[in-house]
Amino acid sequence: MEEQPELIAACAEKWDLNWLLHRAAQRVGAAYAEEIQNFGVSLRGQLILQALATEEAQRTQLALGAMLGLDKTTLTSELDKLERAELVMRVPDPNDRRVRKPVITDKGRALQKEAGDALAEVERAFHSRFSPQEMGIIRKALQDLSRGEGPVHGSCI
Repeated sequence: MEEQPELIAACAEKWDLNWLLHRAAQRVGAAYAEEIQNFGVSLRGQLILQALATEEAQRTQLALGAMLGLDKTTLTSELDKLERAELVMRVPDPNDRRVRKPVITDKGRALQKEAGDALAEVERAFHSRFSPQEMGIIRKALQDLSRGEGPVHGSCI
């Protein structure tokens, strides 16, 4: 179904902040999802790879999930997919054999870098719609809103 631009414009002027943020997130998310599919991983998979590629100290699966805002079931499912693709491996903690630590492989690191560069281009396209000053205001406002107060429920992506 094709959107009716006048209807969307009317909604954007009239509707509340929640609707506007949700709609903007849908557009940005769709652009990211379209790009990441070229790499054979999901956005969540890329998020996990990015965290593992930039993490100095290894984290347990539980700690990684908490850091990324992914529940245990979702994280396990994504790690299973990444492990089957040989992008990560889970190694036992030498201090506690019940604990598994996900580690990015060289193949995973290469894919994460390539996919990360492609997603950075997607982000640059969105940034180009705004001046650097406007982008700074948008980023600060979104960071402030995302911190909020109280517990955060649901996945970050």
